[in-house]
Amino acid sequence: MQERRRAREFVVQVSYAHEIQDDNFDQTFNLLAETSDLTEELLKFSRELLNGIMAHRQEFDELIASKSRNWDLTRIALMDRLILRMALTEFFYFKDIPPKVSISEAIEIAKVFSTEESSSFVNGILDAILNDALAEGKMSMI
Repeated sequence: MQERRRAREFVVQVSYAHEIQDDNFDQTFNLLAETSDLTEELLKFSRELLNGIMAHRQEFDELIASKSRNWDLTRIALMDRLILRMALTEFFYFKDIPPKVSISEAIEIAKVFSTEESSSFVNGILDAILNDALAEGKMSMI
């Protein structure tokens, strides 16, 4: 769904602006929403996704760090962390989105917003977390 891809890209942009400026999250969202061409429905999806990211950020960072062999979380590119947090929010809190869709979207967004190696890195981390979550019964592929 190309429309949701645009919303996810918007989420990454808002997340990045918030991280860099360390300002009021709502203010950042509203400012960027004013200049976006997203529909109200897509802005609502974006807001829900961003709220999930913010609410579970520490939890997701711990998951990412646990799967990043020999990499301190601060050494992982900021954009990659933001993309991973977004996909993990979808994994665990958006039951209507299949995990494979979240992985595919994260990979494609990494190709656009991050380094050449990022898509492989993002894929590997998400796949490892997904496999663990499935094995532990924390989620299903449905």
